[in-house]
Amino acid sequence: MDHQIGLMAGVRDFTSIAEYKSNVVGLARIARALNIPTLVTSSNAQWQNGDTLPEIKALFPEQPIYRRTGIINAYEDPTFRKAFEDLVAATGRRHIIIAAVTIGTCCAFPTLSMLNDGYKVFPVVDACGAWNHYEAEAAMSRMANAGAELVTTFALGCELQADWKQPTADEMLAPFKQNLSEYGFVLENFWNNVGAPAVSDPFGMK
Repeated sequence: MDHQIGLMAGVRDFTSIAEYKSNVVGLARIARALNIPTLVTSSNAQWQNGDTLPEIKALFPEQPIYRRTGIINAYEDPTFRKAFEDLVAATGRRHIIIAAVTIGTCCAFPTLSMLNDGYKVFPVVDACGAWNHYEAEAAMSRMANAGAELVTTFALGCELQADWKQPTADEMLAPFKQNLSEYGFVLENFWNNVGAPAVSDPFGMK
């Protein structure tokens, strides 16, 4: 929700905007790789908040962007709410993965509303962003206390993939290599050595 250039430029709870952006794009790539039904929103795009991140638009070219012009909580926006409820009705899915800028408003407000309506909600906290760490910490505490299950991009990707022998492994390799590079190096090494003889003492302890 609202991963827009202007808003993302103001994020201050990460050591670098590049790290934060990489998490956001990684989450979008995971959704694309696993064909997870996705909704994209923006707020005041024609003004200070700016356009939706180009990488998200490129990953979901067929996906309309639900634009708000004043309502902060997307769940209370009639157009988005109808699209959301239609998607739930069509898929039967009531487990909601959410990420937004900022975590204290555009993530927390819909999360709390969805929890109140009986959905199970998973805020991806490292693909959100905040003006400062106080906002991030307060929002995470508030959502967790209300029953949300906080996750990270890496952990969520691993949980959804579950087994690298699953057919989605090839598609899931890209977000791990390109956006979660620390583990991507490990994963690529594994991929290049599939079928190689097992190493009985990989750490040289004998």
